[in-house]
Amino acid sequence: MRILNVTETYAPFLEFGGPPVKVRALSEGLARRGHQVTVLTADWGLEKRLQTQEEKITAERSPFGWRRTGNGVQAIYIPTWLRYRSVSWNPAVKRYCRARLQNFDVVHIFGLYDLLGPAVAAASRKGGLPYVLEPIGMFVPIVRSLLLKRMYHTIWGRRLLEGASAVIVTSKQEGEELAGGGIAHSKVLLRRNGVEVPASWPTRGTFRKAHGISPEEKLILFLGRLSAKKSPDLLLRAFAELSGRTAGIPMTLIFAGPDESGEKAKLSELASQLGVRTKIQFVGPIFGENKWAAYRDADVFVLPSQNENFGNTAAEAVAAGTPAIVTERCGIAPLLADEAGLVVPHDPAALSGAIERILHETELRARLAAGCAVVTSRLGWDEPVREMETLYTTLASRPVMKAESEQKE
Repeated sequence: MRILNVTETYAPFLEFGGPPVKVRALSEGLARRGHQVTVLTADWGLEKRLQTQEEKITAERSPFGWRRTGNGVQAIYIPTWLRYRSVSWNPAVKRYCRARLQNFDVVHIFGLYDLLGPAVAAASRKGGLPYVLEPIGMFVPIVRSLLLKRMYHTIWGRRLLEGASAVIVTSKQEGEELAGGGIAHSKVLLRRNGVEVPASWPTRGTFRKAHGISPEEKLILFLGRLSAKKSPDLLLRAFAELSGRTAGIPMTLIFAGPDESGEKAKLSELASQLGVRTKIQFVGPIFGENKWAAYRDADVFVLPSQNENFGNTAAEAVAAGTPAIVTERCGIAPLLADEAGLVVPHDPAALSGAIERILHETELRARLAAGCAVVTSRLGWDEPVREMETLYTTLASRPVMKAESEQKE
């Protein structure tokens, strides 16, 4: 099959978090199964990355921007004319669709609140090409720019969803949100995310040594965007509460990830108010071996989100053998509960108590650590890739949809 994946962010721009990692895993997995996979994405400064050579990437010019090929996947980076946070304006996408869209059997659009997806969806409807939409947990506006997001749904989002042949969710929670928004159950397909385990693991102690954390200290790790949606402030309050109860036990809380909307400054000020600023470190975005080193050295990983369609970082922590604590609002919660981690309400006292249990109850920690390997064995990408392959095959084998322009006649 000839598959076009459309995403606002893609490798090597991994600073955007889970979406580029997910799209890469699915794309490369499908390519390994013999399919022709192309990723259409925005250019967030690829030429600058090429010049630094830090990531040892190569690319070439194409009629539509930069083109990279890796692990069987071709990626097209459409020039970005304007950007606002993680949203870009890429006028060449319409030219790409006119020239290339007829060469594909199916389209998979990842994410909402961008302009790439609606443009490709409109061209797909016009050409009678089936497309799949994966909102990536964005369907329900939670924080930031709520009015703009509602306007987006009015102008583009509703048509984008209605025209999709299938809508992918990664948890029952996300499926219920879509159903509550009027999306037909028959159109929604549940498919979990996966986790990519590195070929080799960093030596234990590497991350601690790099950041001056002694082996005796208890290390609590948060890894992800410093975003209000992920509630890092909830974790900070829980940590301060626990630190006050266990004053004689050295502990460090690490916040690893890119700052969003000045959240880092707010957290730093709050940490000072709570009297724990000296026990907090902000280490910024970390990737690759550094990321896995952090997971390996942590005593516990915490994802305190107020809404999370899955929770890829919790899956990665578990893959590294580190027990995780997630709120009950995280889609991954049922996969981890009492086997590789603890699930708690979105409440600082409950979170503080769970951290204390994993840090100080030896038997519990040993049981959860042992469960990490079991859970990881069920979180590979092979199953999600096969599910997408089956869906695409079904959609591509259906009679060609009538073009939107014909339907209106």
